Amino acid sequence: MATNPLPTALLGLAVLAISVPAAQAESVHLRPKAVVELFTSQGCAQCPPADAMLTSLAERGDVVALAYHVNYWDYIGWEDTFGDQSFADRQRAYAKSWGSSRIYTPQMVVNGAKGVVGSRRDEVQEAVDGASLPLPVDVERDGDMLKVDVPAHSSLGNATVWLVTYLDRAEVAIENGDNAGKSMVYTRVVTDRQVLGMWEAHTGAEFKLPLPEVLGDHNGGFAVVVQQERKGLPGLILGAAAYDR
Repeated sequence: MATNPLPTALLGLAVLAISVPAAQAESVHLRPKAVVELFTSQGCAQCPPADAMLTSLAERGDVVALAYHVNYWDYIGWEDTFGDQSFADRQRAYAKSWGSSRIYTPQMVVNGAKGVVGSRRDEVQEAVDGASLPLPVDVERDGDMLKVDVPAHSSLGNATVWLVTYLDRAEVAIENGDNAGKSMVYTRVVTDRQVLGMWEAHTGAEFKLPLPEVLGDHNGGFAVVVQQERKGLPGLILGAAAYDR
């Protein structure tokens, strides 16, 4: 679950497309209004309602929903099967960028701009309804290759383009901790974040991704997220798209 830049082979800027028919079950989500990042834990008693709400958001065509499982609840008796220190670090980085040292679960971050309690449905809905993303991210499949085009937009500042892979659905029987005895269903569980490259406002950016290598055997899909940084901390998300196989 590292966040290192992709190997050259995955960047694939000069790789030719392979003519293989696209899978009928695939779907591409373009022009979303919001990227919702849920910071959650299998050991958090208050998280199941937020996990369920993320599942509902994932079904919307105008939301890219991502679940980051943190590991700081593991000490209470159950080690989150998807938890990762880098995800907790990402949540802390958001807090620091907002001038806070406090983190909590469940927390939903909308477009990198606002954090809300993930179990408060009305607050989450209000944040999503008021959200917008100014930058389109176009995705087109050609055989086993996926072309990602992020056009220029001179009124915006430069940003980093991230590839975020995820499990579409996973069911976990929790044996200990505050949720002991529950069988939980999780959706859009983030497995990895890697840098695709930089997006420059005056020139745009284009990437070609070899789908079999990006998805591997287990991932159900991925999101491409264009996000600004401020002093090395996560800033506003400008655009996104998602691909589900």
